[in-house]
Amino acid sequence: MRARLNGAALLTAMLTVALVASMAAAALWQQWRGVEVETAERTRAQALWVLTGALDWARLILREDARSGGSDHLGEPWAIPLEEARLSTFLAVDKNTTADSADPIAQVFLSGRISDLQGRMNVLNLVEDGKLSAPWLLAFSRLFEQLGLPVTELAVVAENLRFAQDTAAENGSSRLAPLVPQRVGQLRWLGLSESSLVKLGPYITVLPMRTPVNLNTASVTVLYACIPTLDLAQAQHLASSRQTGHFRTLNDISKLVTEIAGDLAAAQHSVNSRFFEVQGRLRLDQTVVEERSVVQRDGLNVKTLWRDRGAQR
Repeated sequence: MRARLNGAALLTAMLTVALVASMAAAALWQQWRGVEVETAERTRAQALWVLTGALDWARLILREDARSGGSDHLGEPWAIPLEEARLSTFLAVDKNTTADSADPIAQVFLSGRISDLQGRMNVLNLVEDGKLSAPWLLAFSRLFEQLGLPVTELAVVAENLRFAQDTAAENGSSRLAPLVPQRVGQLRWLGLSESSLVKLGPYITVLPMRTPVNLNTASVTVLYACIPTLDLAQAQHLASSRQTGHFRTLNDISKLVTEIAGDLAAAQHSVNSRFFEVQGRLRLDQTVVEERSVVQRDGLNVKTLWRDRGAQR
């Protein structure tokens, strides 16, 4: 009997120790998890703060560019991408910032770029005053053909866009219309296939109003598409000519390629821009935070239209 009691007592003690150990391990795990979550949240908040500062910096660059006047082209400071660099590089003027590699700020890297969205073709240009725009339908048709995409898909997108923008009281079917897209990815709502969206991505945009294409910043493909009588060789010639001297007026372009003089129109073509995309990327160890913003510049006023935060990993 005594042996059984001793065995029961030993078993009870062992179970007690195991229970206490399990509870201690659970408490330690919860504490570790809390520290990790707090660290991740702090890193995320700091990254977003830095990216907000980077966006303000980009807006300042665009504002200063507007102050200097002239046309917008790829040789200006805003068009030079910021390759990945230590954040401490930008804070060197701060006396409290050191270049010590042990300093946490020395392990933070920032990169980004500003892109001219008017160097792309604005999908909303397809509809003007409730009707499909013939000049822009032609331009987008040339783009679709150049990329090997079905023009029938363009017809569906254009008609759905017209339907989406038809808010007239007499339109009894307006409640069935798709929403007007505000991002390129939302063009799926209008019937654009995923494969077509991938190919069109570098050449199109969705802006809140109708906009001309900036011929100083447009790619060869966009130049070819938006100027009706331009062939690919001439488009390449225009793009090459910009490297030695940007276009100050549309007249500069018509002098360079006289055959297209009658096809250049202020409603479709320009040498200035108002809409830009700002991309920022911050890396801290294994954590990467990316942000994409669209800004509108009117004179010296540069406002942010929207911001998208990319995947954090």
